[in-house]
Amino acid sequence: QVQLVESGGGLVQAGGSLRLSCVVSGIIFRFNDMGWYRQAPGKKRELVARISSVGSTNYADSVKGRFTISRDNAKNTVYLQMNSLKPEDTAVYYCAASRSGKVTLTNTPDYWGQGTQVTVSS
Repeated sequence: QVQLVESGGGLVQAGGSLRLSCVVSGIIFRFNDMGWYRQAPGKKRELVARISSVGSTNYADSVKGRFTISRDNAKNTVYLQMNSLKPEDTAVYYCAASRSGKVTLTNTPDYWGQGTQVTVSS
């Protein structure tokens, strides 16, 4: 059974930082791309950042220079460091993975965590 468990969300003032974590089980983590997605009320879910199995990264334009995705294969964990947070970053954040092992802009992952709420106050 595949499980993804996020943690680290919360309430923070604009300009602050948070680090999200996602612990993964049930897949061979080191062979899988991982993605962080977010969904704000009334908006479509969007891919915020992805990291490949070999560590290459991609970011949405809205978070470039502020967010950093990383992974620790020994801990089966993917992280999202979020700095200089803005009110528009407020959303539920999800980590995700695919049966294919790939996370791209065009595919929809098969496995999702329960989500963690990030709220940025102005």
